[in-house]
Amino acid sequence: FTLGSVLIILLTVQLLTGLLLMVYYKPSAQEAYGSIEMITSDVPMGWFVRSLHNWGSHLIVIIAFLHMVRVIIYGGYKRPREVTWIIGVLLLAVILGFGFTGYLLPWDQVAYWGTVVATEAPASIPVIGPLSQQFMIGGTEVAGPTLGRFYVGHVFLLPMALIGLMGLHLILIRYQGISPLKRT
Repeated sequence: FTLGSVLIILLTVQLLTGLLLMVYYKPSAQEAYGSIEMITSDVPMGWFVRSLHNWGSHLIVIIAFLHMVRVIIYGGYKRPREVTWIIGVLLLAVILGFGFTGYLLPWDQVAYWGTVVATEAPASIPVIGPLSQQFMIGGTEVAGPTLGRFYVGHVFLLPMALIGLMGLHLILIRYQGISPLKRT
């Protein structure tokens, strides 16, 4: 019953390390990779902050899934907590969105080609697929505009969604309480 609290602590660490990384990161196709190299090798403790941010993101996904499993096992998704559950699922989607958008930011070969493959999936959706892919990558191919869009999503849009949904999730938990300690 402490996994939610662990998530809040880990998300706070992500916020703090992300702010420190933003001081040195340059979100342009020409400078992104070099700024990551500079953070890792030249900035005092930069390698540590970057590693903490990177490994923290993986740990958050694992803890979020464990939290979801705990809620399922104890029936925390049942009445009267259905809205709390839905908001929790939306929070998981935002967390996965952070992973997706953050993956591109180093702008190395692995991130570039991973993003090319990942952004091909929406193109297969009938009618809106090609338009959604073009909107997501900012053109017809993964390039500089893609990096800019993913950066804005990663440092502004997703944090705003996370804060709003997390606040609502916590208010509902406070109002309705957590699920019973016994399995239902």
